[in-house]
Amino acid sequence: MSEVIEVSSDWLALREPEDARARSRDLALEAAALLEPGPIVIHDLGSGTGSMMRWLAPKLPGPQTWVLHDWNATLIARAARAGATDREGRPVAIRTRSGELAHLGSEHLDGAALVTASALLDVLTSREVGAVTDACVAVGRPVLLSLSVTGQVRLDPGDPRDDAFEAAFNAHQRRRAGARRLVGPTGVALARRRFLAAGWKVRTAATPWRLGDHDRPLLDEWFSGWCDAALEEQADLRADGAAYRALRSSQSRRGALSAEVAHADLLAWP
Repeated sequence: MSEVIEVSSDWLALREPEDARARSRDLALEAAALLEPGPIVIHDLGSGTGSMMRWLAPKLPGPQTWVLHDWNATLIARAARAGATDREGRPVAIRTRSGELAHLGSEHLDGAALVTASALLDVLTSREVGAVTDACVAVGRPVLLSLSVTGQVRLDPGDPRDDAFEAAFNAHQRRRAGARRLVGPTGVALARRRFLAAGWKVRTAATPWRLGDHDRPLLDEWFSGWCDAALEEQADLRADGAAYRALRSSQSRRGALSAEVAHADLLAWP
């Protein structure tokens, strides 16, 4: 198996409420309007613990069957146990599949009425983005891809070091992970180009996280990971890294730090 990005279930649980707030409800409702009447099958790629299913299923008619795709069988088993309900409050049926997205083909999206993913595009390679978009185009059903990182971060109060850390983090997002070269913040633009080249319609929406004292555990965990990645990528930031981290930690403890972390949602349909 090629090297993949490890994601902990604790991190997924911590971010789920903010993910739910940030996702585009307008694009979700537009996706719902594109569905044909009757039972629907939704394929969720990189499903993790099922947060996309729990957020989207109540906005869609039923009966619904969700097919959860993830390389991590432990995470998707947890998602299947948690379950979800449709717009009428009925439990959705759940199937699970474990596999790498580089090998995704239209045959793996059997019966799809809708294909979804969340927080996925930025951790794929260009080949994997191509496999996903090609498979979706082949089945000819709407695609809703949410919460892809696009690279921009705004911290308040600002600091002269913010831009250097942002640039280093974004470079880390485009790093080579084993044999895989990640697309990082360019993932949404790459997917958009591929769908448009196939003659599809595409809409995007800005879906930023807005973090502050109301969700300080997520703010602190996000900042720690963001800072760690930047320091790993660019060694010359380390001399001032401890002071920068200490300043931001102090601001957070006093409720004086907020962050806006840019993401985007994408809806594509034939």
